[in-house]
Amino acid sequence: MNNNLKDHEHYFHSSWTIAKLTTSFFLLVSICYLFYSLGFITHSYDCPPKKPYPHPTTTHFSITPTTPAPPQETQKPFEKTNISHIVFGIGASSKLWSQRKEYMKLWWRPNETRGNVWLDEEVRSEPGDETLLPTLRISSDVSMFKVKNPRGERLGIRISRIVSETVRLGMENVRWFVMGDDDTFFVTENLVKVLQKYDHNQFYYIGTNSESHLQNIHFSYNMAYGGGGFAISYPLAVALERMQDQCLQRYPALFGSDDRIQACMAELGVPLTRENGFHQFDVYGNVFGLLAAHPTTPLVSMHHLDVVEPIFPNANRVEALQKLIGPMRLDSYGLMQQSICYDKARFWTISVSWGYAVQIFRGIFLARDMEMPARTFLNWIRRADYTGFPFNTRPFSRNVCQKPFVFYLDNAIYDGVADETVSEYILVQPNPDCKWKMPDPTQIRMIRVHKKLDSHLWDKSPRRNCCRFQPTKEEGTMVIEVGECRKDEYAD
Repeated sequence: MNNNLKDHEHYFHSSWTIAKLTTSFFLLVSICYLFYSLGFITHSYDCPPKKPYPHPTTTHFSITPTTPAPPQETQKPFEKTNISHIVFGIGASSKLWSQRKEYMKLWWRPNETRGNVWLDEEVRSEPGDETLLPTLRISSDVSMFKVKNPRGERLGIRISRIVSETVRLGMENVRWFVMGDDDTFFVTENLVKVLQKYDHNQFYYIGTNSESHLQNIHFSYNMAYGGGGFAISYPLAVALERMQDQCLQRYPALFGSDDRIQACMAELGVPLTRENGFHQFDVYGNVFGLLAAHPTTPLVSMHHLDVVEPIFPNANRVEALQKLIGPMRLDSYGLMQQSICYDKARFWTISVSWGYAVQIFRGIFLARDMEMPARTFLNWIRRADYTGFPFNTRPFSRNVCQKPFVFYLDNAIYDGVADETVSEYILVQPNPDCKWKMPDPTQIRMIRVHKKLDSHLWDKSPRRNCCRFQPTKEEGTMVIEVGECRKDEYAD
């Protein structure tokens, strides 16, 4: 019994001793850690400073193209894309060049824009053309490529290779290659604004589809239509140049240049980034309905100018486009942008397409309907009806009383005192008589629109501008102010 008590006592004292030693050890460690944290204990050596992580924009991946690519650009790290960073590649035909070059003279900016027109053979230049137009070049021979499309020609192959041939020129400080046709009209300021949204160091293929649903089905909804224009970022263009000729041999049954480009983009794994400001205009007739209800996005391009009617009445195609130059230079961001408001006293609906036209409708039309293009045009596929458009449209009313009074742009200036643009629109074509007992818009002879410049219009979330009626003592004149919507303001 005594022995058992001694054993328990010995065991208790041994456990207590171990516990005290353990507690003392952890206490000593805690005190040392505290002193270390307070800086009282230091190492006898210096730690090397940490290397900063590389900034993503300074990382470059080198590839070896089949032909020398342009040197990497050297510019300020955060410099915004501007017109000097864009190189145009324009596909052209020697047979049509003499008339189509007049379109290019309207938008080309000598000593600012860069690019080349690629022709199938030499053309005769007229005096002054060298200073008003891009450099003319002859495309290389494409007779070695197979063509199996029954309607196909090697024209599509030649045009599709413009990207690669432009890359091989070795031009410096290039961020984007923009393709278009010789009958394409570009609004270069808006093109720059659109491309500023994207990182040119990444792979981007930017454009949009056709206005014809059947065309998109036949070719591809994943394809940027070349006439409307599309943009390819520099590194993607270099990658395309490396593989394009081999890629083209795999698609002899394709028809055009843009579907061949898209096929190669599919092999590179690059999808289409859609921007609705590029306009293929795969339509016939009058594109007024499309322009008067332009989507809320910058107007970038218009194609098929030889096919559609002049965008202004009583003018030929070049003269009509020339009328756009004034408002385009004043405020390209606001060009064609729609605003909707209501004159409730006279029961009228007003639609402003800034820089182009103003419409007055008898009656109240909901904004949801007004933002749909009126069908003033026909589908590219003649047998197709309104279901052949890949976007919503509304019928152009046959009721003479619901036919809009259309006031077309007559003049546009900048008022430096008021710091705003002032554009005037006049009624060019009379409307049929209407027997409705309500105020008659024929009493309006001119509409004046005041608009502040907004250089940040497309830096904000997209929204239509609002319009407001302004009092005037001028008989036969309507005055409207267009601008950013105020708090709680909307088209009602």
